[in-house]
Amino acid sequence: MHLLPSSLVRAIGCAAVVAIATAFSANADVIADWNAKAEAIAVKKKMLPPPNARGMAIMHAAMFEAVNAVERRYAPYRLNLTAGRNVSKEAAAAAAAHSVLIALHPDEQEAINAALAAALAAIPDSDSKAAGVALGKKAGLEMLVLRAKDGATVSETYRPYTIAGVYVPTVVPVSSTFGSVTPWVMKSGSQFRPAPPPALSSATWARDVNEIREFGGRSSKRSPEQTDIGMFWYVTGPQAWNPIVRQLATVKQLDIVDSARLFALVAMATNDAFIAVFDAKYHYNFWRPVTAIRNADLSDNPAAQRDAGWLPMGDTPMHPEYPCAHCITSAAAATVLQAAFGNDVPEVSMTSVTAPGVTRRWKRLQDYSDEVSVARIYAGFHYRFSTVVGQEMGRQIAELALRTQLRAPGAAAAPSR
Repeated sequence: MHLLPSSLVRAIGCAAVVAIATAFSANADVIADWNAKAEAIAVKKKMLPPPNARGMAIMHAAMFEAVNAVERRYAPYRLNLTAGRNVSKEAAAAAAAHSVLIALHPDEQEAINAALAAALAAIPDSDSKAAGVALGKKAGLEMLVLRAKDGATVSETYRPYTIAGVYVPTVVPVSSTFGSVTPWVMKSGSQFRPAPPPALSSATWARDVNEIREFGGRSSKRSPEQTDIGMFWYVTGPQAWNPIVRQLATVKQLDIVDSARLFALVAMATNDAFIAVFDAKYHYNFWRPVTAIRNADLSDNPAAQRDAGWLPMGDTPMHPEYPCAHCITSAAAATVLQAAFGNDVPEVSMTSVTAPGVTRRWKRLQDYSDEVSVARIYAGFHYRFSTVVGQEMGRQIAELALRTQLRAPGAAAAPSR
């Protein structure tokens, strides 16, 4: 949710075209396959992370409801679907994903239709297949109806703070209304709203603003690896965790129902994380480092040092600072994955078009989440206290999802915090 250099925008666009072609021809687990398809569309269209996460949640919830209806292994999310045990779960999942993506991306209809045709061609024609297609279509359409009035399409009405006649920057901040979107698992966007950021007179404020001034600027104390990490995580939204979910679902050889459940829980938790974080961001309206460091003298904290010409390493995202959105979503995703696989996992890796040639690898899911958080300090976007608060919010939201959604009958409750 930041502005990228034009060269990186071109790189992302080229990568997206290749990704869509690859994803639409892939013959992998049907749940992960459609996840990759949806991600490629979002990258191609340069979608902002919140609406991208919403679409992922609708699609994955629909796929889960469809395949779970065949076995009823878990409690459904909201839909009341019934299906015979012989219904093709693969056909149901593909049809559900297709119904959602066609509705959300009608401009990609040709490619999405081709993807469905390819998926169904791999399934022998039978009554089971036909019933699966009908079940999946029903799940997709009902999930779209369920989310049709969730508030995600409300017009942006942010009012810049100014007085008559005085110039202010004219780029309108993004996602100012997303905190009011109907959540998937929370009661409201404010359910996990954190305490206010530290007082500007505090030692915490001085420590963290000075840290980011030293490590997050265009000229800083960062090591080459720290610079790579900061640039790597310019990539945001579902493409910042989906590759890890796909890798683990594959290496752990999840069956179609468990895979659908995992992707749905991750998608719902991360979508709610965006709702929670934008509720808090626009409630507190806290200044970004580039504003604070250039105006540090206004904080009346002698320990906070002003730098009149300071610039962050990257282009600051266009929304208030507190808390960290990247931190809350990565923590939510990691928490769901930890519940499924534990913290120690087979090595997972990612590449990023915003850091060409760099590959990041992790054997602990907490290390992945922590790296995302510290990257926002190196990039010059977030204070350390904001990353800590964001991570805790993400954990709480994911744990709520695990305690309350898609539960197996008689399963022990996940721990609450």
